[in-house]
Amino acid sequence: MHPRDQTIFALSSGRAPSAIAVVRVSGPQAGAVLTTLAGKPPAPRQASRRLLRDHQGQPIDDAVVLWFPGPASATGEDVAEFHVHGGRAVLAALLAAISNIPNTRAAEPGEFTRRAFENGKLDLTEAEGLDDLIHADTDRQRRQALRQLQGLLGDRARDWRERIIEASALIEAGIDFSDEGDVPAELRAPAIEAINALHDEIAKVLAAQGHSERLRDGLVVAIAGEPNVGKSTLINQLARRDVAIVSPHAGTTRDVIEVQLDLDGYPVTIIDTAGIRETDDPVEQEGVRRARARAEAADLVLWLVEAGQAVDPQAVRSLRKSEDGRRLEGSIWIVRNKIDLAGGEIARPSGEFGISASRGDGISELVDALVKFASEFFGTTEAAMVTRARQRDLLVRASDSLRRSLDLVEDGEELAAEELRAAAYALGRLLGRVDVEDVLGAIFQKFCIGK
Repeated sequence: MHPRDQTIFALSSGRAPSAIAVVRVSGPQAGAVLTTLAGKPPAPRQASRRLLRDHQGQPIDDAVVLWFPGPASATGEDVAEFHVHGGRAVLAALLAAISNIPNTRAAEPGEFTRRAFENGKLDLTEAEGLDDLIHADTDRQRRQALRQLQGLLGDRARDWRERIIEASALIEAGIDFSDEGDVPAELRAPAIEAINALHDEIAKVLAAQGHSERLRDGLVVAIAGEPNVGKSTLINQLARRDVAIVSPHAGTTRDVIEVQLDLDGYPVTIIDTAGIRETDDPVEQEGVRRARARAEAADLVLWLVEAGQAVDPQAVRSLRKSEDGRRLEGSIWIVRNKIDLAGGEIARPSGEFGISASRGDGISELVDALVKFASEFFGTTEAAMVTRARQRDLLVRASDSLRRSLDLVEDGEELAAEELRAAAYALGRLLGRVDVEDVLGAIFQKFCIGK
């Protein structure tokens, strides 16, 4: 029997022990599993209290069961749910009893959602939204993922694809009636108008996104500078707990320390790096190399210096580069630490920050600036449609094909029609309805078992 024809089961709630645990079964044998363990299935979508028994008639648990006949279920198949007490022994007995029924097996990660996708219950953008919702750590991530799950991008993409197909039909009709005098011209005009509107809509979506797809991974901020300037103390302040060893001895931090923060709903990863300096210690040399690499790859660098200390312009410039080598304005901030020990008012150029990482002076102002930077970096995430690089790439392909079809339509409908087919194909891949087998495994294997 093909794996997709087998009935799958898994724990779909949290890890045991727990007050209640939900075990889900999906597939052609779901009804047989329910009948074997709980007797006659209850009415569809109505909870019923039953005493579950294994194949030997031994009681397993006093449970609540539900029955969802396909296709009116989450996966589109017959689905049974068992709500049992969440003890490890109860779950072990229930899962063992289900596995004893022929043609049932434990589900792979994401297999329930993949079956829902394959049965047309959700498209690929909605499946990606569900994955993002499961892994959301902040409120903004949750809201963005929920909008995607509810079809924010998928519904628009379906509408765009239908309109492209309609425009393509007009263009191809012109090809079929090329010997009818002015008929091709009459068909071409509304097609060009529709294609122009589609291209403008997709271009606006792409232009308005900013870095919204990065909200899934978060903003990366590196704390860098010379040794013993208070980098570890600062990350402890930002994390509000001791995550890094603080010592007056230079070279204490040898490796990169990461902390995930929620700043006003924006996910931010703060990196504490080893002090950047010349050293003969091979271990510290490796720490410096890693520190420089992580700082160069970060979205923002907080370059820490002691109050009153001169900033090494060469060290700062070496970090302010993008992937194509161009300088990034505003990607590195000068933060002057230990203002409480400097004595008197410290002159700071505009745009620099003054803090005391040990006492907390200036930390709130720095955090406010980080929140503002994150808001500008991620852009208008409240209305963002694009949440993954895959989605952006396919929308760009569709937009480019639409533009080329406009350029070619006067030279020949055949070439324009081919570009329209390419645009519709790109949107089909976006929705997961054509030729996406190569990406399905990569997406669904990241889901947890039971989802």
